[in-house]
Amino acid sequence: MSLQKIRQEWFSNVRGDLLAGPVVALALIPEAIAFSLIAGVDPRVGLYASFSIATLIAFFGGRAAMISAATGAMALVMASLVRTHGLDYLLAATVLTGVLQILAGLIKLDRLMRFVSQSVITGFVNALAILIFLAQLPELTHVGWPVYAMTLAGLVIIYGLPYLTRAVPSPLVAIIVLTAVSMTWHLPIRTVGELGALPDSLPRFLLPDVPFNLQTLQIILPYSLTLTLVGLLESLMTATIVDDMTDTRSDKNRECLGQGMANVVTGFLGGMAGCAMIGQSVINVRSGGRTRLSTFAAGAFLLIFVVFLGQWVQQIPMAALVAVMIMVSIGTFNWRSLRNLRTHPASSSLVMLATVIVTVATHDLAKGVVTGVLLSGVFFAQKVSRLLNVTVTSERAGALQRYHVTGQVFFASADQLVHCFDYQHVARDIHIELTQAHFWDITAIGALDKIILKLRHAGARVHIHGLNEASATLVERFALHDKKDGADVLTGH
Repeated sequence: MSLQKIRQEWFSNVRGDLLAGPVVALALIPEAIAFSLIAGVDPRVGLYASFSIATLIAFFGGRAAMISAATGAMALVMASLVRTHGLDYLLAATVLTGVLQILAGLIKLDRLMRFVSQSVITGFVNALAILIFLAQLPELTHVGWPVYAMTLAGLVIIYGLPYLTRAVPSPLVAIIVLTAVSMTWHLPIRTVGELGALPDSLPRFLLPDVPFNLQTLQIILPYSLTLTLVGLLESLMTATIVDDMTDTRSDKNRECLGQGMANVVTGFLGGMAGCAMIGQSVINVRSGGRTRLSTFAAGAFLLIFVVFLGQWVQQIPMAALVAVMIMVSIGTFNWRSLRNLRTHPASSSLVMLATVIVTVATHDLAKGVVTGVLLSGVFFAQKVSRLLNVTVTSERAGALQRYHVTGQVFFASADQLVHCFDYQHVARDIHIELTQAHFWDITAIGALDKIILKLRHAGARVHIHGLNEASATLVERFALHDKKDGADVLTGH
């Protein structure tokens, strides 16, 4: 890597990155603790993971300014493993997750992102915004008026300060001011320290205390496969969103490799598996973070805060962090998508809404995205299948019929093609013109077999013209109409 590229990726926005880092770090602390509790482990496991993953991904990841750490979606997957087998198996599963993610990077699994439509991405973003907001509600229910007053004051500072100055990120100012007010007036509101004990030492290298045998692999592999899928899905989707926010491009294959390396090391440092976080990534970008330095700073400040400044961090009122996360949810939600419901095609809107509904209902981003991708595929197949057209002309007083096929023939349109031919009143010679058609799969070839054999059975001589090279290759390999077992196509054997 050239010196110029290093400067561009690390030191082209030093002031903004170093100011954004503490904001992100402070926002990571309560979430890392909360996710640790979801997974059923000590808060140190989530905090060490967030430090390790954030600092490592700054070096190895494929998206500058994106924040990766311990996440809720990953924690939900881990909970049953921890309950049944304990922490050491979780650490082993984290290492294996990293190895699988590295393998995914080596086989360039990131290419699957091409199948994720814009409607799915919009639904993913909106669902995350809703989940981020819903996650704040426990801090705002059955509480006294000081909590509401502090949260409102935090939002006023966050949205009002930029009108006066942008020299310092407004979320950082809100956290500092509200902490000072809370400590000065001894307000009866929940603080970060009440979530769980912060670590008082640096993480150290350790080997998971599990038997290194096939039985252990059988236990952790299902969890690691799920963590790999969820982690890469969230990371690649978040990278796409940050790409759009910053008008820059990311290397998603490198991101797969980077996530894997970070999780492998994290497992040996006593941390849980993690992935990219859209909420913290949005905070980072909106606070001025742009380069890898901002990601590294977030991880470094996190460790400094919890280990060396823990007594002060414990005093931060949750109301201040709730205000920051509400800002994130508002800024993350794609408000234009609500207006677009009237103007966009119904299929696109349905894909977006289905992604949101499934994600919010299950609290599982992977299920929401898979639902959206499957619906997109179904609607696309239907749309393409409707483009198939067959016209017929007669020559030589009806002794010759020409069928002109135009469009894409595949599993969704193959049956339609079969029904476009007349098998009752056939000419002596039938020519099927395929110059403007393309056969995509064996279902399409099976339909062509059925057409030819039906026409021959009715006494016609069938001639095929104009197959393009790709279609001809499929016909040559899989078609049965000129082979011994071709009659089986008609009989169903």
